Amino acid sequence: MTSTAPHRHRDTPGTGPHRVGLVAATAAGRRHARTLAAAWPHARLVEADGVADALRTAWTTCDAVVAFLATGAVVRVLAPLLGDKRTDPAVVVVDEAARHAVALLGGHSGGANTLAAEVAALLDARPVVTTATDAVDLPGLDTLGWPVEGAVAAVSRAILDGEPVRLVADAVWPLPALPPNVHPGPPTGEHPQDGYRVLVTDRVVPVDDRTVVLRPPSLVAGVGSSRGVPAAEVDALLHRALADAGLSPASLRCLASVDVKADEEGIRATADTLGVPLRTWPAAELSAVDVPHPSEVVRAAVGTPSVAEAAALRDGGTLLVPKTASAMATVAVARHAPRGRLAIVGLGPGAADLRTPRAVAELRRAAVVVGLDQYVDQVRDLLRPGTRVLASGLGAEEERARSAVAEATAGHAVALVGSGDAGVYAMASPALEYADERIDVVGVPGVTAALAAAALLGAPIGHDHVYLSLSDLHTPWPVIERRVAAAAEADLVALLYNPRSRARDWQLGAVLATFAAHRPPQTPVGVVRNASRPDERVHLATLATFDPTVVDMYGLVVVGSSQTRLVGGRMVTPRGYRWRG
Repeated sequence: MTSTAPHRHRDTPGTGPHRVGLVAATAAGRRHARTLAAAWPHARLVEADGVADALRTAWTTCDAVVAFLATGAVVRVLAPLLGDKRTDPAVVVVDEAARHAVALLGGHSGGANTLAAEVAALLDARPVVTTATDAVDLPGLDTLGWPVEGAVAAVSRAILDGEPVRLVADAVWPLPALPPNVHPGPPTGEHPQDGYRVLVTDRVVPVDDRTVVLRPPSLVAGVGSSRGVPAAEVDALLHRALADAGLSPASLRCLASVDVKADEEGIRATADTLGVPLRTWPAAELSAVDVPHPSEVVRAAVGTPSVAEAAALRDGGTLLVPKTASAMATVAVARHAPRGRLAIVGLGPGAADLRTPRAVAELRRAAVVVGLDQYVDQVRDLLRPGTRVLASGLGAEEERARSAVAEATAGHAVALVGSGDAGVYAMASPALEYADERIDVVGVPGVTAALAAAALLGAPIGHDHVYLSLSDLHTPWPVIERRVAAAAEADLVALLYNPRSRARDWQLGAVLATFAAHRPPQTPVGVVRNASRPDERVHLATLATFDPTVVDMYGLVVVGSSQTRLVGGRMVTPRGYRWRG
């Protein structure tokens, strides 16, 4: 099987701006469709003269289809319309009772497997996925978001069967975890008898019935032109330049030019045909780029001595194709080094159902997972086979942050995990102190311990509130005291992290005394220990009656404001603020 996917795959419907067509025949189906439409702004119920026409309309006008119909009926209608799995819309079928969401078409490249999971989550259904690699928790070669060529089916089957597969890459790219039978190897041996191979390269290479080629987005083509250049001329010049250099157009990351060419139709149309963005830069920025072939004629015309070469090299890289020209256009091509990927993932307070789908997706996308051992243990069942785990114990935050950044800088796809939200007294801050512009950083928010505790206590943070950590490992105690005093005087609800430990057994009492000096003795105080976990415990008292010895490092303390009251055994801070004399 030999194929070339489009340059850019669609985003999954629940997270991207693409159109989702909903088709239903019954009242129950329309009710389920409305649930999806309420959650997805870009989803709509497709109406037509009959269900079959509605399904055909959704197929031709939408990027994904969710059909609340019988599977057989959907197959009969859509079978004549099938084209290529990389371009056909994803199709998910949901039964009348919304018990199952079946990924029918476009499981990998169309995103139906992901769509089925999202539909199932919204409808409290079970996703049904029959794609072989997904069924055994392996990444599909055509799900990485890159163009793929060659024997996809044969190499995928070899991976599934545990046969040795050699991974040959020109550089380290942020690929997801691959199973142990896929092992890195030197780019030696170009013949089928050398076994199955996955090549990651932007070079034009021979393929056979045991080879898959993944095309990473490594090339930037700088383009300059005269006004009114035909798209056909730009396209022909670009493809000729790439072919002469032995480079694949499937690895183009973008076209680039000077900003006065942002509306040049011939360049824009070429980018659209290739399925890549057009990036443009001010002439002043391009003029600062060192190029081998500057031109004073070009400087006089557009304000920079180079357009094509400077635009190709604007973000660094190595020039592979120097400026080459046709009658009305110039092209240059640069190869850019891979950028590692660091996802900083908040796992939530502990319960699996409070872990966000985005967090799960990042864990499954990562080849390396870094974190505190007890947090990593919570998610080991989510990691793909072959994921490398770097776990360490308490007190090694700086080491974990440095390790995660180092792995990402080396080009890997890394997930740095922490409980709650990674940006709240957790790993995001130390990691980003070390991260530089060489890596892509993705922040994945999580449900904080404060939010989980507040939900259990009632509504204590219905008005202004403040987070304070009582740990003096990173903040001197006199600074903490000043901040506590300011919060107490400002009458803010206070959420106290790291409230008490064996080594810090007096500070919480001192802090509560500070709050008591500014608030009535009946002010509610709550503590939640291990929110959302099996040994969860909630304790309510007041400033006058609260005993600090019930608190340890696994608890979070919430001190109400002067307006907070106990209503029905729950802490409530009114949204409207009423001073009491």
